Amino acid sequence: MKILKIIGKGLLIILVILNLAILVSGKWYLWKGVANTYLQGRMGPSITEYTIFENREVKAGAPQPWHLAKNANTKKIPETYLKEFTDMQTVSYVILKNDSIIHEQYWDGFGEDSYSNSFSMGKTFVSILIGAAIDEGKIKSVDEPVGDFLPEFKDGENAKLTIKHLLTMSSGINFDEDYVSPFAYPAQAYYGSDLKKLTFKYKVTEEPGKVFKYLSGNSELLGFILEKATGKTLSDYASEKLWKPLGAKNSAFWSLDHKDGSEKAYCCFNSNARDFARIGELYLDSGKWNGTQLISTEYILKSINLADLSTEDGKKNEKYGYAWWIMPNYKGHSIFYARGILGQYIVCIPDKKMVVVRLGKKREKQLPGQNHPTDVFAYIDAALEMYGN
Repeated sequence: MKILKIIGKGLLIILVILNLAILVSGKWYLWKGVANTYLQGRMGPSITEYTIFENREVKAGAPQPWHLAKNANTKKIPETYLKEFTDMQTVSYVILKNDSIIHEQYWDGFGEDSYSNSFSMGKTFVSILIGAAIDEGKIKSVDEPVGDFLPEFKDGENAKLTIKHLLTMSSGINFDEDYVSPFAYPAQAYYGSDLKKLTFKYKVTEEPGKVFKYLSGNSELLGFILEKATGKTLSDYASEKLWKPLGAKNSAFWSLDHKDGSEKAYCCFNSNARDFARIGELYLDSGKWNGTQLISTEYILKSINLADLSTEDGKKNEKYGYAWWIMPNYKGHSIFYARGILGQYIVCIPDKKMVVVRLGKKREKQLPGQNHPTDVFAYIDAALEMYGN
């Protein structure tokens, strides 16, 4: 009993110190972070917690149902890969081939209308909207200076920054991309309440356009640019240019920093596997949807080509375009995909006319020397083995 009392007092002291530290530092977002992670028995965010934030609706229009292939769901995920699906807590796995659903499977109570956070797949959606704004003439080109839209980037080293530098993750901005520290940009942006104040604190400190360095703040800046260029919220523009034309069945929800505030452009677009698959199909058909060109083919092709950059270890970039991850030659296939931190994937395999969407609660780490998380290969290989012929 004495030991329990000592432990209880110790925990109380820790909580008091923690609260005092938060009060003194002014980092009040930490309360929300702790309440929705550690006090929920998790070390990080959940795929279904969009309801703890303010959200803006990305409105759907007239739904365009998917066709089901004649041989849909006739094959099972091979045993070779099933353990990876289970260990990484997969909740949705959808395969499309020749514009039709050929495999669809859900776990843990999820279904075709279940919402999941896309996390960093949202960066890819923002990239697509940049293409739409260029097509409209709202943005001149990817080479337009960021300072044309955001006065914070008009002077000094900041004036060197272009939209392309943000798209290709070569901004040279000193964002602290740390997914462990509760004080780094990702945690502050996710649980905080003022994205503009936070994001504009950071500056260009290295020559832009040279080195690939993955930074969430780059995509947030693209979101601010789109707001300025279009005069619309990111959600309304996404509805107009993507969600309605693509015939999404359900409205999506884009999480905000505060009520009527800014979208978390680097993440937090919440939808379902079937509607996410529409993004893959759009790119698989070079920007066309049912014969209508939604995004120019020129922009699509640049998006999925490797950016001419070096990596931080001095090697040639062989993995990233305009917010699309790229596998130039995986088992003879040229593959590109969007991805999120907990294993959210939209994978496009053009030579097989396939789109693979996987949503889940975990993602494998990226092994040293590899450009991609190890679990994504299981989802690709399973799809190819089942329906690649």
